[in-house]
Amino acid sequence: MKVAGFSFIRNAVLFDYPIVEAITSVLPLCDEFVVAVGESDDDTLQLIQSIPSDKIRIIHTVWDQSAQSHAGGRVLAQETDKALAAVSADADWAFYIQGDEVLHEDSIPVVREAMQTYQNDKNVEGLLFNYVHFYGSYSYVGDSRRWYRREIRVIRNTGNVASYKDAQGFRTRDNQKLKIKLIDAYIYHYGWVKPPETQKKRLRYANRFWHRADTIEQAHQSLETFDYSGIDSLAPFTGKHPAVMQPRVDRQNWQFSFDTRQKKYSPRVRFLTFIEKLTGWRIGEYKNYKMA
Repeated sequence: MKVAGFSFIRNAVLFDYPIVEAITSVLPLCDEFVVAVGESDDDTLQLIQSIPSDKIRIIHTVWDQSAQSHAGGRVLAQETDKALAAVSADADWAFYIQGDEVLHEDSIPVVREAMQTYQNDKNVEGLLFNYVHFYGSYSYVGDSRRWYRREIRVIRNTGNVASYKDAQGFRTRDNQKLKIKLIDAYIYHYGWVKPPETQKKRLRYANRFWHRADTIEQAHQSLETFDYSGIDSLAPFTGKHPAVMQPRVDRQNWQFSFDTRQKKYSPRVRFLTFIEKLTGWRIGEYKNYKMA
């Protein structure tokens, strides 16, 4: 069984992406790892080159700046597809990790076993992972309906799979949902944990891939830093972070506290949340996949 990892990144230093931790977290599962490094305004290329592994293969890309590519975050899917296209054709599975995601080391045996179990079952086109979304600091996680619970991160390397919409998930090239198996493995998402001033810079930059420039300027001109306090609901994180993330956790140099008893829900969301807590069923949940 051959496994390839793949990812894309741009301006990782400028916007404090844990891309080194992301790549490092999945390397134990991979025979090779392709990184599409976009032309950057910082030392992103040198950062990736500094990872001490001969499994890593870098491809150099230039992001499409056209309005069409920016609409709906499409350029992110384009960059994902560039990395996927560079994966060796003889790889059985391809493991996708984004620049702010980290696989917990406790999940490595689970992922490896699942890939081995379904290696010859062509009906299984991907593996679905659970998500833990951190917000504001390394001590809180999002627990409301606004956070997606699961997403595909391992796909069968058939050449017939493409990144979907803004690169959150995948579909076949003829736009069919992938048939997947849910596994008991966890991706930790750290995109909403940065110093407030860095978070504002990141959002101002990233929003260009979804919104018009004048709309972005109006939304950000009144704030010097990002205000984390507007979130609807958070829960305390009581587990342990992936080992590769612990140095970042220890370096946190800003303060954020949140009263986890408060729930800023509309009556409708409050009812839907009650049903989910009671039954585990998330009514109306977005599912870009089919169970195999």
